[in-house]
Amino acid sequence: MGLALAGRAIPEARASEAPLVMGIFPRRQATLTNELYGPLAAYLSRELGRELRLVTAKDFDAFWEGVEHRRFDIVHYNQFHYVRSADKYRVIAHNEEFGTGTVAGALYVRKDSGITSISQLRGRKIVFGGGTDAMMSYILPSYLLLQAGLKPADYETVFSKNPPNSLISLYHSQADASGAGDILIDLPVVREAMDTNTVMHLGMTERVKHLPWAVRKDMPQALATRIQTLLVGLGKHDEGRAILARAEMTGFGAARDADYDPHRRIIHKVMPDLVIPR
Repeated sequence: MGLALAGRAIPEARASEAPLVMGIFPRRQATLTNELYGPLAAYLSRELGRELRLVTAKDFDAFWEGVEHRRFDIVHYNQFHYVRSADKYRVIAHNEEFGTGTVAGALYVRKDSGITSISQLRGRKIVFGGGTDAMMSYILPSYLLLQAGLKPADYETVFSKNPPNSLISLYHSQADASGAGDILIDLPVVREAMDTNTVMHLGMTERVKHLPWAVRKDMPQALATRIQTLLVGLGKHDEGRAILARAEMTGFGAARDADYDPHRRIIHKVMPDLVIPR
């Protein structure tokens, strides 16, 4: 199924309780994902008093298979994943990165490209990160293009393995533009791989709620509430702040389903034939 056990934290849990499985979407490559979220998994495992397994996926398709089959008890994924799985999962929290709980989709170009408007991307090559299910790196940038009067047939679409690689590909002049989240340029994995001063935002969408965390809908309410409380409370103590820093986050915010209605509206514009559950 393409899923891999990346790590585990084993407390003195009651033998009758099955391990909780926490799935993390392939926003970054698997080894880095394990390094970033391993401390969080260990903390939740200890505080909940039961075994918790951190699981990664080699790509978005393998990850989505895990979501579809409800293999994850706790899942961190993008906004598109959540709205498509809202009949199976209940959102409880969202990321806060660089001090904010919202993000925007963006189109990037090289500063030396001479491109100053989105309309100039007609006939050009645009690299998106991940695939057509990438909310920040495909759906929101595609919405920007639609707003500028450009449909998919009006430009060449290519995909990188993940969002950071889309911006790195642009840096190496492998495309004329890149679709990604507005904060991607600030991520350490990107800054370490390229000179971010060579690229710029060509345009950005409205700001929407950040990446969600959800639990299975059949999870007992008391357990779901406890997990939400632990996540949202991380910024209140030193250990939690260290865990957040390792995950390249500044906090968690509590989330509810209605927070993702703006995403549903945008998805419908980009993918009008897609049926979205509630």
